[in-house]
Amino acid sequence: MNEIEQKNRGAVEDARLEEAEAEIDLLEVLYRLLERWKWIAAGAIAGVLVMFVYSFMLATPIYEATSKLYVLNSSDSALNLSDLQIGSYLAADYIEVFDTWEIQEMVRQNLQLSYTNEEMRDMLTISNPSNTRILYLTVRSSNPQEAAAVANEYAAVGKRYISSTMQTDEPSVLSEAQVPTRTVSPRKLLNMALGMILGIFAVCAVIVVQFLLDDKVKTEEDIRKSTGLPTLAVVPDDSEAAKDPRERAIAGKSGKKTSRRSK
Repeated sequence: MNEIEQKNRGAVEDARLEEAEAEIDLLEVLYRLLERWKWIAAGAIAGVLVMFVYSFMLATPIYEATSKLYVLNSSDSALNLSDLQIGSYLAADYIEVFDTWEIQEMVRQNLQLSYTNEEMRDMLTISNPSNTRILYLTVRSSNPQEAAAVANEYAAVGKRYISSTMQTDEPSVLSEAQVPTRTVSPRKLLNMALGMILGIFAVCAVIVVQFLLDDKVKTEEDIRKSTGLPTLAVVPDDSEAAKDPRERAIAGKSGKKTSRRSK
């Protein structure tokens, strides 16, 4: 029983030592990061500058314009729950209609655009807010006038195509797209904030990796960690660099006197 208890006590002590070493390592990492705060600040500034150059000089500004269609059966004299459900189903069907190549081709030809049908489809985003009969036709483009013109043309072509092809009432244009005055991309402030965070993270990662790869023995604590043995004595450094400035000055004067006497 004594041997088992001793083994258990030894295991508990080893676990405590490992936990203590882990805590010390974390503290050392934190101290190392605090010592390199200038590097971290430089990384943050560099990240902000990089994203500033990208956002204001390199990135292409993107504008967004939205037209709205209202899906409503004109024969309905009063609205009820079933009418709203049917309208929601029709709105979901109309979303699929705008994904057809015929719609893309008609819009492209009417506006004489040089885009392909796939590029036209990528420019368009269709959404239907829940419990509504409204379709949002949103177009993104680097040209604000083009974004508004394409969104309005999608609404005009779509309503005619839906009426003639699906044999249903023509949806009405609830709102025409206006020429946007502000860009939606790039988000300059967000990009610069992200650059600062990435810069700080990159510098901290480099510092932590350097700390983990640094296996040089510098203190008695490092000796204890690497060998598991206590340090019996520490020899002080009596080199010239470790002397007090006053002692170096006195030593310099005494050296000059002896050199003169030798002459």
